Amino acid sequence: MQIPYELTLGWRYTRAGRATRRNGFISFISGVSMLGIALGVAALIIVLSVMNGFQKEVRDRMLGVVSHIEIFAPNGAALPDVARTLAQVKANPAVIGAAPFIATQALLARGEDMKGTLVRGIDPAHEGEVTDLALELKNTGLNRLIPGEFGVVLGGELARSLGVVTGDKVTLVAPSGQVTPAGVVPRLKQMTVVGTFDSGHYEYDSGLVLMHIEDAARIFRLEGPSGVRVKLRDLHQARAVAAEMAGTLTGDLLIRDWTRQNRTWFAAVQLEKRMMFIILTLIVAVAAFNLVSTLVMTVTDKRADIAILRTLGASPGSIMGIFVVQGAMVGVIGTLAGLALGLGVAFNIDVLVPALEKLLGATFLPRDVYLISSMPSDPQQADILPIAVISLVLAFLATLYPSWRASQVNPAEALRYE
Repeated sequence: MQIPYELTLGWRYTRAGRATRRNGFISFISGVSMLGIALGVAALIIVLSVMNGFQKEVRDRMLGVVSHIEIFAPNGAALPDVARTLAQVKANPAVIGAAPFIATQALLARGEDMKGTLVRGIDPAHEGEVTDLALELKNTGLNRLIPGEFGVVLGGELARSLGVVTGDKVTLVAPSGQVTPAGVVPRLKQMTVVGTFDSGHYEYDSGLVLMHIEDAARIFRLEGPSGVRVKLRDLHQARAVAAEMAGTLTGDLLIRDWTRQNRTWFAAVQLEKRMMFIILTLIVAVAAFNLVSTLVMTVTDKRADIAILRTLGASPGSIMGIFVVQGAMVGVIGTLAGLALGLGVAFNIDVLVPALEKLLGATFLPRDVYLISSMPSDPQQADILPIAVISLVLAFLATLYPSWRASQVNPAEALRYE
């Protein structure tokens, strides 16, 4: 099959200057444009992959404490029929685990220190079905939550702020008071710290208190669990499954999935990711439009060649196609090089970052600050494909005007002084 001469000449002009001094500067500018596109594409892939990695890391740590879906009665009241609700929830094929719970707020005091906390009454025998944290604590803290002994498992940050360790006593202050002849007085209950946990999510480590569901019902005067926590096969289907359950569950119940519990945080991350994408795309755009100066200089240098081609019968469209091919080649090579570099770094960032830390003698992610010691990375096809397409489109657009100017060269004028 005969290759169109436009492709052959376009590729030859792309490589021009490697063996001749005359076109050396043009080739240098072309190489700079190619390198700029490659670095811009690589930067986009690396930054978005790291942001995806951080988002996934935080999400996984968060879902180690919270469940995919929570079903609860209004105003913190007890569920009217816990057994029926559990049976209806487990009948859904998307559900792999369900457990009852009680959730309320209270104050936790130790001496003069007092902290506001989220108290969660759980059933240690079934809590492992809905959260990963319960599986980790199954043989440490949760097995010590015995009904009637009023033990609590505290978040690590909360325990440190109160200055307590396993075996110490703390005082739980219930939100509703107790009516006595002397007036309304707060209800207090002394609890024993039987364990602590560190989920890696500061919000829960600094404010969550776990206790046995029967002890919670006694302290907060509830007749039973106030809700059911649900774990799904696919966490990304939580919103759809929650909407489906809203139409199948019996009774006046409220349903909340994990995306709504932390809606503002996820919205902020998505906005930040979108802005980073726009900012870094501008780098690719600047590099791509460097092709304009490259092609303008090439057209000026090749005016005689263009004139000869026109006198031999080449159409203006063919002339334009030659320089479009030249610019497109730079864009394609730069984009492919950027994809290779970006993906290479993104997939090996767990090796490259420690090596860079060792070389510089610095720590980029102190564990006591970020609670993770390695740089996370999660390259996603949904990010990589748009980056490649945008880079190629920008490179193509940058070739149009210089190529059109080349097609308008007058052969007689161009050959007058040759």
